[in-house]
Amino acid sequence: MSRKFFGTDGVRGQANTHPMTAEMALKLGAAAGRYFRQDGLNGHRVVIGKDTRRSCYMIENALTAGLCSTGMNVLLLGPVPTPAVGLLTRSMRADLGIMISASHNPATDNGIKFFGPDGFKLSDEAELEIESILEGEIDLVPPLEIGRAKRIDSGLGRYIEYAKTTLPRGASLKGLKVVIDCANGAAYKAAPEVLWELGAEVIPVGVSPDGYNINKNVGSTMPGAAAETVVAHGADVGICLDGDADRVLILDEHGHAADGDQIMALLARRFAEAERLNDGTLVATVMSNLGLERFLQGHGLNLERTGVGDRYVVEKMRERGLNLGGEQSGHIVMTDYATTGDGLIAGLQFLMALADIGQPASALTRQFQPVPQKLRNVRFGPGQTPMEADRVKAAIIAAELRLKGCGRLLIRKSGTEPLVRVMAECEDEAMLDDIVAGLVGEIEAAL
Repeated sequence: MSRKFFGTDGVRGQANTHPMTAEMALKLGAAAGRYFRQDGLNGHRVVIGKDTRRSCYMIENALTAGLCSTGMNVLLLGPVPTPAVGLLTRSMRADLGIMISASHNPATDNGIKFFGPDGFKLSDEAELEIESILEGEIDLVPPLEIGRAKRIDSGLGRYIEYAKTTLPRGASLKGLKVVIDCANGAAYKAAPEVLWELGAEVIPVGVSPDGYNINKNVGSTMPGAAAETVVAHGADVGICLDGDADRVLILDEHGHAADGDQIMALLARRFAEAERLNDGTLVATVMSNLGLERFLQGHGLNLERTGVGDRYVVEKMRERGLNLGGEQSGHIVMTDYATTGDGLIAGLQFLMALADIGQPASALTRQFQPVPQKLRNVRFGPGQTPMEADRVKAAIIAAELRLKGCGRLLIRKSGTEPLVRVMAECEDEAMLDDIVAGLVGEIEAAL
């Protein structure tokens, strides 16, 4: 059975447009509350965090009303990073955690992510059950069993303290000049504070949210401002987070960017050298570069690939008892420290490597030579199914034959946006450009 509302990372869409309306959030909150309160007992609790989008106020209030209507007690954390919700769901013994965020998307979008009592994102099966409750008649509780809601002011501080404990006792970042770009998002308070308390000289970027500027010309998807700041201030390194701070991009001292693949390569090597990389295996998605796979093989390590989405990375890690994984986009998951991608904690691990090795950031951010890779997105409208067109299917088969033995092709629909993503890798860049352009042209023609 396919999911109707949930994508690869919760429910997401344009704010005030179905399914991201107050009405839908109210129903979704009630359905989730009914799912987690199936025993009918009082005392169940849910923590809710959010990023800095204006629409978060609307969705937060609607979710709270829906949850309280089914007897859940709501603890409101305010603006906190997504990994803080995973942490506090478990720490505060909550039955459910919710993050209101559309991650790296523009301020006009929003989303709702769910975490179970163990702090990990809900399984596909749990989301399907919530959807089935959502589409039926939801039983509300009697008047005397309606839940309560209260603000929790200590949540952000608890996350800040926890982030620092992920480094060795007594570790210091003194002597490092760090640019931290918080994308005007959820980590705008936490990330600079953590770095400052650890002794770094902090140069903040993207720490003035106004409800509309999240991810706007800042953050991990638009690191230009941070790169300019690194060069202008002579910083040692730049750390760029996205809107909910669950992904990271690292900038070297020249402002050049390293994506998640390069960060994972560095951490896998360091974990392996310290004999703490479980089963000598890193988990990454099908989007990760072939160069990463070759790098790991050269160090006697393994790469386990999953479908796209950090939730699938985490599921594979939990299934096999592995402790390091992530995505090329910058989700770095270290289950020794967090239940989901944590851009700040991944950035701290990079800074410790910088301090330990004593070489410039540029020596750490280029762990392997990537195989030329090209990714293009094609947007489609409601009801359009370009991947089902015969001409597109034929073009894909032809492209796969051309790449056989010298590269690979991946075409998929985005789980968070109405996009078809066309990605190919090949040592022959002329062939690569020709194949991707041809496929994009066929998809656009089918639309």
